Amino acid sequence: MHQKTVKAVIVSAAHEVHYEDRTIEWDDRQVLVRVDRGGICGSDIHYYQHGRAGMSVLKSPMVLGHEFVGVIDSAPQESGLQIGQRVAVNPSCPCQRCTFCLAGKQNLCRSMRFMGSAQFFPHVNGGFAEYVAVDAVQCIPYEAQADAKIIAFAEPLAVCIHAIRQAGDLTGKRVLVTGAGPIGCLVIAAALASGATEVAATDISERCRTLAEEMGASQTVDPRDEDSVADWRNNGGVFDVCFEASGASAAVASAVDFTRPGGIIVQLGMGAAEVNYPIGPLLVKEVQLRGSFRFTSEFTTAVRWLEKGKINPLPLLSAEMNMSEAVSALEMASDKSRAAKVQLVF
Repeated sequence: MHQKTVKAVIVSAAHEVHYEDRTIEWDDRQVLVRVDRGGICGSDIHYYQHGRAGMSVLKSPMVLGHEFVGVIDSAPQESGLQIGQRVAVNPSCPCQRCTFCLAGKQNLCRSMRFMGSAQFFPHVNGGFAEYVAVDAVQCIPYEAQADAKIIAFAEPLAVCIHAIRQAGDLTGKRVLVTGAGPIGCLVIAAALASGATEVAATDISERCRTLAEEMGASQTVDPRDEDSVADWRNNGGVFDVCFEASGASAAVASAVDFTRPGGIIVQLGMGAAEVNYPIGPLLVKEVQLRGSFRFTSEFTTAVRWLEKGKINPLPLLSAEMNMSEAVSALEMASDKSRAAKVQLVF
């Protein structure tokens, strides 16, 4: 076993985040990655604010972060990875043995060990550290001339590409995205890149609506403005596909009204604990409701799209801050009036 002491961003409880030393270990089968930068995600914010993310509750200190890129520091020869090679790191560690994994649905693996997650104990440390040890299969090389700040969007973009695939062929389709945070905005761009002819978006934040337009939305609306959304209910709904990315109970329910008979709703947003759901309209319109969770091979697809400039995520990058300023960065990322995506630079 090899050992190294590194600086890392560690959360131990709500509002207890520190930049401190920790010792990492790795064996000769693993890859050591020197982390370049990483994006702060909603789950990182939840761990910082509440000491939990959904059902995953902190029981011991954990390194945050699962949206990160870096450079190969050491790798086994059989991996094919080269020292100095730039890589995006896939934070998914499925078991690869269960029925879901063997069917190519690793995102549904019940034993998935996702980096920066407190779902299991011991927790799975994340990538907000100077160095991380990972499996070779997690490392997706990208071209040296590609900008690391762009490639660092691979993980959230992978979530969105998976959602697009859940919806099926979008060619010529009219699409609505409810919730224009980072995920919603990346869904807008991914839908357009996948053939949608029109993408509208809703958000209660003017700042988010502006970002949605920058990412390609042809129309942005405050969902509380009834006059603006009234026409979307015509003839039982006008959108072929609705991507619900907010998790807000009102938005989840409204998606049924806005989706045409025979249309599709893809649910990405996870915020609402309880929803007064319009089962009747869903039933009589034969609207299909499909869940979308994480990603499988779409992580590599996301790296390639970003590498080739198929999508430009930079309108969403609000700030870049040093790893030692993690608390300030988390505070900024928590304030949706100030920031969309904040990246930590290592």
